[in-house]
Amino acid sequence: MYERLTTLAERLDQVRSTGLTEEATKTAMVLPFIRELGYDIFNPGEVVPEFTADVGIKKGEKVDYAILKDGMPIILFECKPCGARLESYSSQLYRYFSVTNARIAILTDGIRYLFFSDLIEPNKLDSKPFLTINLDRLTQDQADRVVPFTKDRFDLTTVIADAELLYAKSQIKEHFARELNDPSTELIRHFADPVHSGPMRQNVIDRYKTIVRSALNEHISSAVESRLRSALLQNSQAEQENITETELAPPQVESQSSNDDLVTTDEELNGYYIVKAILRDMVEPTRVAARDVQSYFGVLLDDNNRKPICRLHFNRSQKYLGVLDEKKQENKIPIDSVDDLFRHADAIRQSLQHALS
Repeated sequence: MYERLTTLAERLDQVRSTGLTEEATKTAMVLPFIRELGYDIFNPGEVVPEFTADVGIKKGEKVDYAILKDGMPIILFECKPCGARLESYSSQLYRYFSVTNARIAILTDGIRYLFFSDLIEPNKLDSKPFLTINLDRLTQDQADRVVPFTKDRFDLTTVIADAELLYAKSQIKEHFARELNDPSTELIRHFADPVHSGPMRQNVIDRYKTIVRSALNEHISSAVESRLRSALLQNSQAEQENITETELAPPQVESQSSNDDLVTTDEELNGYYIVKAILRDMVEPTRVAARDVQSYFGVLLDDNNRKPICRLHFNRSQKYLGVLDEKKQENKIPIDSVDDLFRHADAIRQSLQHALS
């Protein structure tokens, strides 16, 4: 499923830049997604466009697509123009959902797919999706989550059980994120009690709030760095064996010097391997290429100069990591060593997102 959805996303890149209307989004983006789920988009007994969902006194209300099983709707699709702010349309989907037998409703702009159900109250659409799929940032885990919704695998009991689990996890993650950003009194007490002697007065809680927040974030950063180091160690040897001349040979130099003056250092190569390890959950490692030029060591997507991921400025005493914004403007981040790239993994991933868009 991951390969199929990734291929679909690549095709979508060719059409969405034209500013698609809602109808064009349906044809060019949503219908191909439904087809990838295994449903026959040309069979009205399986995929019904403009499915009638009468809402209260409003008759003839239509949801964009309904997927049927044994003549009954099982999944509803409500589509909006590519790039639309989907969250503002959930109330419309709520009305459709309440008057059909479907337990799954999907709100989409062709790129993002928000999966809803009625996990909190029966026949009442939840305010938050239990699953969000973004084809621009597709991971293997997300692709695996889509499989139960395919024609051959769809089983309502299993789907709802998985949805309840995903919803609970998402709520816990949100709560955890809030606690990391703004620790509650209960969390502060939990961590401060073992190390503080004396009454836990408000001034003590206020003092420990910053300490707890800093300690938790540093621990998470260290854990992430440790996992990335492990991935790098496991794959660096294979990368070195499989790396091609094209990836390392400098096809062009940004100065008047001869290419013979260029020396690709071990430090630059180690930085390249670290970047590949950081990005391996977002793109296939083979898509991350390298070009050494006179002023920096460049890391590119698909070996394309128009798709820079980052630049390693390692030729001076002060090293820099160069990441690119949406306008391809470089932001140089000072670093002390190659290992510091792990600490800026999020910035590297964000820079890749700009290259993918």
